[in-house]
Amino acid sequence: MATQKGKKTVLNLDSEEDVANALAKYAADLSEKFIKEKGSFTVVLSGGTLIDTMRKLVEPPYKDSVDWSKWWIFWVDERVVPLGHDDSNYKLASDGFLSKVPIPSSNIYAINDKESPEGAAADYEARLKQLVESKVLPLSAVSGFPKFDLMLLGMGPDGHVASLFPSRPHRHEKERLVTFITDSPKPPPPRITFTFPVINSASEIAMVITGAELAYMVDVALGSAHPPDGIPPPCTEVSAEEELTWFLDKDAASKLQTSG
Repeated sequence: MATQKGKKTVLNLDSEEDVANALAKYAADLSEKFIKEKGSFTVVLSGGTLIDTMRKLVEPPYKDSVDWSKWWIFWVDERVVPLGHDDSNYKLASDGFLSKVPIPSSNIYAINDKESPEGAAADYEARLKQLVESKVLPLSAVSGFPKFDLMLLGMGPDGHVASLFPSRPHRHEKERLVTFITDSPKPPPPRITFTFPVINSASEIAMVITGAELAYMVDVALGSAHPPDGIPPPCTEVSAEEELTWFLDKDAASKLQTSG
């Protein structure tokens, strides 16, 4: 099917604290918008530093003003480990975010941690399809894939997003909603991950990037730098149907500033 790219906005903010404040307002505003439009807000989380950067959402004024009962939570990727394991993105989100706001437990979609990577990916995909059938998740009119309201993504120094790594074929998967990987170059090796057709069908995507170690890859994605092997990294493939917003602190944006 034809693809359609929405707007791209780059926010160059001074500090990580400024990113955290801007991200909270952005998420709260989108929550109000989507709940008003369709009665729910579907949010996809990732791991890494994202949950810490979301910390302002669980503080006033947002903790008491957001309608948490209408939120639905998913993960763009997950390590195939027990949910209570320190490597689990679910545990990271639960400890830092979900345990502090009253989102209904029935609206929180963790992976089945009793399955193999292949089984966990198939199970998660089947559950997404059930939500499409029950009208919780609409299908994108552009791509035909499930359309989430907001996807919150980070990025690795190699330019990977979700668990779609530059050196792995999963970044090219075009049919599945969820795929699995058993040899992640970043531990732990077994993971499941949304595919790019699902990621790029989201209405809104936030790329939340802080820290100087990511500055070069930010310049590859948004500036003038070229990838060392000449192959565009996965972060360059991210696009949203409505708007992709990059939240950068000054360290992450430092090479953009110097390269003009």
